[in-house]
Amino acid sequence: MDFRFYSNALSRASRAVAASIMIVGLLLIGFGVLIAALPEFFAYLAAGVFFIAGIGCGITAIKIFWVQGRIDRVTHDEPEVYRENVRLHTHHPDDL
Repeated sequence: MDFRFYSNALSRASRAVAASIMIVGLLLIGFGVLIAALPEFFAYLAAGVFFIAGIGCGITAIKIFWVQGRIDRVTHDEPEVYRENVRLHTHHPDDL
């Protein structure tokens, strides 16, 4: 009688994980070589990414401040509404 503690599916899954790790490792090695070969290009590329991200953050912050200012103006410009002779009635089924 033969006992197997792993199945063929488990073997395939572990091989797929190992292949994925190998591909990621090779890509990282390739990127490392490119950065070592062309450091100025990647420095300018990183600087550009940070610059564009900074502009995006600034624009988003300006939009939020602008909308918040509009909300504050709307809430402060309206006079306090007070209505005379207004009563709130609630109906409960057990009240007779």
